Amino acid sequence: MDDCDALVVGGGPAGLMAAEALLDAGRGVLLVDHKPSLARKFLMAGKSGLNLTKREELPDFRAAYGDAAAWLAPMLDALPPDGIEAWAEGLGQEVFAGSTGRVFPRAMKASPLLRAWLARLTDKGLETRTRWRWTGGMAPFRFDTPEGARDIAPRVAVLALGGASWRRLGSDGAWADWLGRDGVALAPFAPANVGVGVHWSAHMTRHFGAPLKNIALSAGALRSRGEAVISKTGLEGGGLYPLSPALREGAALRIDLMPDLDVATLARRLARMRGKDSQSNRLRKALKLPPAAQALLMECARPLPDAPEALARLVKALTIPHDGLRPMDEAISTAGGIRQGALDAGLMLRAHPGVFAAGEMLDWEAPTGGYLLTACLATGLWAGRHAAGWAPPDQDRAAAR
Repeated sequence: MDDCDALVVGGGPAGLMAAEALLDAGRGVLLVDHKPSLARKFLMAGKSGLNLTKREELPDFRAAYGDAAAWLAPMLDALPPDGIEAWAEGLGQEVFAGSTGRVFPRAMKASPLLRAWLARLTDKGLETRTRWRWTGGMAPFRFDTPEGARDIAPRVAVLALGGASWRRLGSDGAWADWLGRDGVALAPFAPANVGVGVHWSAHMTRHFGAPLKNIALSAGALRSRGEAVISKTGLEGGGLYPLSPALREGAALRIDLMPDLDVATLARRLARMRGKDSQSNRLRKALKLPPAAQALLMECARPLPDAPEALARLVKALTIPHDGLRPMDEAISTAGGIRQGALDAGLMLRAHPGVFAAGEMLDWEAPTGGYLLTACLATGLWAGRHAAGWAPPDQDRAAAR
């Protein structure tokens, strides 16, 4: 058996941030990950532009975390959106905000930021091991490694193993079985930030891949403004993802295809074309409705009403029959994980003193748009700082004497 000062299990953003907090406190840190390289999901997310955080008032930012907002509030206060920007710039990565407030590195990629971060951590003394898979146990921690089984007995540990989506990149959720058996209360995993399944008729085939732009979406009490894409399996996209909690509960999905105009205005425009053209021409000429939006309207509401006001109401609140959320491994993130009650205020497992948890292992969810990465980094920093200051009770008593 090997011992170490501080062990971090998981090399994604939460784990790396926890490791840096421990290093900054003077702790010796060993970070292990079961993949051949670190932060694979982080790198994949950055291929299309790494959305670091979002510039908005902190109360509005916190509200994106729904039921977990109050729990996460002190962590988000300790590393708020402007703190994320400062962290990235401290790594030599200039950032900018788009028109919606979303913040990106000027390079629009994750790889330069990750290289700079790993170099800084190495300079601070971080030791890393890859292809080390945790197989359970915390006294000691047991790992399968390329050199065979290894047991590690750390003085303190931080778990940052991710949720249960994107398995090929490392987040397989296998840890839930081990922690559950060890008395840690868990909420079941569920898909978040994922599309909905829809059984399309054959006439929708030519619209696969077509975007639905400038639409508003709703499900239950949740509302969103953005875009969606018609796919072979249904609908997906950033405008849909904030509705995941309601859609997961079976709420109806409705789309406003023309959110900037009211029913009365649309009805007047349609009435002017009445009797002169087919319905498809009326929708195209009177409303300038794009082909994909027209196809969606015909798919979900045939036969369309002839009365202008009734047709206008459909355009403003089109119900999409769906089969629920797509499978978890298609999801960008997951809900569920370690329940708040299983952790103390410093994110230490109550059932396992000296073991902390961070990132998507925790039972919170948020839409895309910078919220996911911010919370992973913030909880990683919080867990790392509290782990750095933790000592076993007998050690505390000895210090008091």
